[in-house]
Amino acid sequence: MTRILIVCLGNICRSPTAEAVLRAKLAAAGIDARVDSAGTGSWHVGDPPHADMQRAAERSGYAMGDLRARQVTPDDFERFDLILAADPTNMRDLEAIRPDGNATPVRLLAPYAGTDQDTVPDPYYTGGFDTTLELIEKAADGLIAQLQ
Repeated sequence: MTRILIVCLGNICRSPTAEAVLRAKLAAAGIDARVDSAGTGSWHVGDPPHADMQRAAERSGYAMGDLRARQVTPDDFERFDLILAADPTNMRDLEAIRPDGNATPVRLLAPYAGTDQDTVPDPYYTGGFDTTLELIEKAADGLIAQLQ
């Protein structure tokens, strides 16, 4: 079983969306995987995903109302086989808490979409909830193609 963690800033927009999308697409592809999400910041711990992000996801068939934000911990580097960051800042923050000697791959999520961008735009600031969802769906498809 592959264990994947997706990380963004607050764990209320990008990473829980990627969690819901990846879970659905991996299951449809018949790939045995465990997917979770977390944020580098603690501001929203315990909160559900952003309401506008939930609505965008639900319009495309992804339920995420049961998800709750949590903060990434150094233990996550041992619990997961792959950690995907929503942007370079989150990737840098992940590397800052990586335990010494740990080799868990930390990669950017956006390049799996087959584009040259390194960032999944944060709709908390941009308002582009549907655009963010579309990029995450493409990235999920790209990741799954590599896992098969």
